[in-house]
Amino acid sequence: MNDGTRTARLLPWAGSEGKPCYLLTDGDGPLSRMADVVESTQLGMAGELLDHAADLLTDARATPEQLRFLLSRMCEALTDVHRIAESRGMRLR
Repeated sequence: MNDGTRTARLLPWAGSEGKPCYLLTDGDGPLSRMADVVESTQLGMAGELLDHAADLLTDARATPEQLRFLLSRMCEALTDVHRIAESRGMRLR
């Protein structure tokens, strides 16, 4: 998506009703920088969650509730990472 001079960036958060949010940008504005920070934070949190998952999955004492909670957080993180990958892929075109 673009309007001739600016491209539409898929933002790393959802809008109302879970719909995607886009920003028409040249890539160098305050909202673009905020989106960069949010993406970096989301990716960092996903990495930490992967480390936690590796530990929990090797713990024979992990309960079904703990594993279910982990899976819920993993789904959230994967949704964030997928949105970031989509956004970056769109900007490469």
